[in-house]
Amino acid sequence: MPANKGIPLLSAPHILFDRKLLRARQRRAKQGGAETFLLERATDDLFERLGTIARKFSRAAIIETPDAENLKAKLLVSGRVEAADVLAIDDETEIVSGDPAAYDLAVSLLSMQWLNDLPGVFAQIKRILKPDGLLLAAMIGGEALTELRDALASAESETEGGVSPRVSPFVEVRTLGTLLQRAGLALPVTDVDRVAVRYANAFELMRDLRRMGAANAVAERSRKPLKRATLLRAAEIYRERYADADGRIRATFEILWLSGWSPHESQQQPLRPGSAKTRLADALRAVEFPAGDKAGHKKN
Repeated sequence: MPANKGIPLLSAPHILFDRKLLRARQRRAKQGGAETFLLERATDDLFERLGTIARKFSRAAIIETPDAENLKAKLLVSGRVEAADVLAIDDETEIVSGDPAAYDLAVSLLSMQWLNDLPGVFAQIKRILKPDGLLLAAMIGGEALTELRDALASAESETEGGVSPRVSPFVEVRTLGTLLQRAGLALPVTDVDRVAVRYANAFELMRDLRRMGAANAVAERSRKPLKRATLLRAAEIYRERYADADGRIRATFEILWLSGWSPHESQQQPLRPGSAKTRLADALRAVEFPAGDKAGHKKN
C-alpha cells in the first residue's frame, strides 16, 4: 500500500529544487565541518517557544532538520518531551514517514524551504499529529540573501548579457498561514526573525553558504559556472551597494517561524454569524444612522 494513501496532496508539486543534489551538498558540508550559526539560533528559539506552552509532549516527531539526532537528545534532556522520533521525507515523493495520529508535537528546523510540495507535506504532518497536536517549524524565507541576489543578477546581466537563477527562491511569510489552513491545521501563526550578518566580502559569504550545504539547488539552474569576471563584478557591486562604513558587507538571513494545531474541540472556535450577544455599536457607544442618512444629519 502506498505510504501516502488517504493523504490529500493539495497541489501538484512543481519540481523547483534538485533534492538529490541538495543532499549530496549537505553530506559534503557535514563532512567538512558545516557552518551552523543559523541552526544554533533556530534551536535556541525553538526551546524558547516551547517554553511558552503550558504543557509537555508525550511524543515528538523531528522532520527535515539538520543534525536531527542532536536536536532529539536536547528535546529529551529538556524534559519538554517524553519520547522523540526522527522522521524522514523521501527525496523523490516527499512522503513523510510516520504513523497516523501518533505524535502530539512535530518540529522542523531550516529545511522545509527546500521542499517542492510544501502544502502536501503540511497535510501529511497533520495526518501524523494527534488531535490538538502542534507543528512548530522554522524555514528560510523569501527575503533572505536579497543583497546577494541583486549583486549576482546585476553583474551577470552586465557581463554576460542575461540572468539565470543563482540564489534559490524561498516562500514568502504572507503565504504560510494560508498553506497551513489549506492543510487542515488550526490557529496558524507566523512571524519573522531577520538576522544581519557581516562579512569581509561577498566571497566569504559564498563560502559560508557552501559550508551550510545551501548553495544553489534550483532544478533549472544554469549548468555553466559563473565567469571569473562576473564573480569579481558581483563582489564589487555588493560592496558598492551594501557595505557599511568600515567596508564590511551585510547579508540578510530571514527565518520564518510557523505554527499550527491539529483541530480539537477544546480549541478556540470562531463565533457563528449572528450569535453575538452584544452589538458593536453599543460596545463603542456609537450613534447609528439608518442606511442612506449622513452622519450629523438629524432625521425629522
